[in-house]
Parts: sequence; structure tokens; C-alpha cells
Amino acid sequence: MANYKNLIKTAASYGLIVAAGLGAGYAVNVVPAMLKPAYVEGDYSAYFPNAQTKVVLYGTSWCQYCAKARDYLKTNNIPYVDLDIEQSEQARRQHAALGGGGVPVLLVGDRKMTGFNPSALQSAIKELGG
Repeated sequence: MANYKNLIKTAASYGLIVAAGLGAGYAVNVVPAMLKPAYVEGDYSAYFPNAQTKVVLYGTSWCQYCAKARDYLKTNNIPYVDLDIEQSEQARRQHAALGGGGVPVLLVGDRKMTGFNPSALQSAIKELGG
């Protein structure tokens, strides 16, 4: 009976160690993204094809977050320029010059956003007066 209790305690201890390790591994991936600002401000005017363009999306055809960003922009009737970094060498160079780091990269006025963040995108559009 005592041996059975020790076995249960040992198994529970190992279970807690594994759970703590999984939790720490998850936190290592998630926490930095939570601490990262939603956007970076700067002068991105060189990346807009003309003075009327206020939103540019750098993405790919297969990226689900690019698709969500496109859908958001279309649903909200926001005009934008869609640049596929796999189909256009110029778009690939511009994306790299902006720091790359994944897709989508959205330029909205003086804000650069990496990834799709609906609230940050909405705030940036509102800042443009749109």
C-alpha cells in the first residue's frame, strides 16, 4: 500500500514537471508577441505608389492572415494596394527593406503593422480619417 502511494506521488510530480515545462515553452513563444507594439510609426511615403494611396498590404496568396486582412479591408470598403511578395521582385525588395519578418505587412499612413491585428488596423484607418 505504501509503495502504491509513493508511485502515485512520483507520477503526480512528473506530471507537474511536464505541465510546467509545457507552460514555460508556450510562454516563451507567446509573451514576446504580447509585449511587441501593435505598430511602428515612421515615414513610409516612399512605399506608396501615389499620393492617393494610404494603405499598402505586402502578403502572399497562401497566408491566412493576409486573407483576413484583405477581407477586412474589402468589407470596410477601404481602398488598398495589394502586393504579393512571391509574385513581384519589387514587392519582395520593399518588404525586405521594411524589415520583412513575416506577412502580412500593412502600411497605413505613417504606421507599419506586421501581422493582422483588427483593432490596430481599425485605429490606423480611423487616424487617416477613414
